[in-house]
Amino acid sequence: MEKLLKEIKQCTICLPYLSNGVNPVLTAHPKSKIAIIGQAPGIIVHNTSIPWNDKSGERLRSWLNVDEATFYNKEIFAIIPMGFCYPGKGKTGDLPPRKECAPQWHPSLFDQLKELELIILIGSYAQNYYLETTKRTLTDTVKNYHEYLPKFLVLPHPSPRNNIWLKKNPWFEKEIVLFCKILYNNS
Repeated sequence: MEKLLKEIKQCTICLPYLSNGVNPVLTAHPKSKIAIIGQAPGIIVHNTSIPWNDKSGERLRSWLNVDEATFYNKEIFAIIPMGFCYPGKGKTGDLPPRKECAPQWHPSLFDQLKELELIILIGSYAQNYYLETTKRTLTDTVKNYHEYLPKFLVLPHPSPRNNIWLKKNPWFEKEIVLFCKILYNNS
């Protein structure tokens, strides 16, 4: 695993497309129990090299009912985004994750994660990549989270940009966040 992580951290496959340069941000350990597959690092994460080290990470940890020490324990959580580097700024937020990372590196990573019990798919990029079928919308996919268990748990992105979605979908916090807290506390 250490050799593979070193190779990934030295990856430059997307360099021509990244205005802020390469800085692959991920964590994993052969004993990781839960993999979190998100989109791509934001600029704060790019600058600190600490995954989910921003407001989105604060909300995600709250949803999972875990503190920072637990969240960053590699033997519990592997943090593997769809795109390992910050993709840059777009018109309405960050650009989508680069498409090269997941097919290039995910298979090798998952080959070494033999003790995984759950994969948390955050947002439509991860869900569309990993699920054989998704519903018409992300909302419908998340509403039907039970269809993807026990292998996958599907969540919306915890970004503050999704506050409107969260207000329109109060069932999410009442049902799925509660489920996450119970799930983690029993594992």
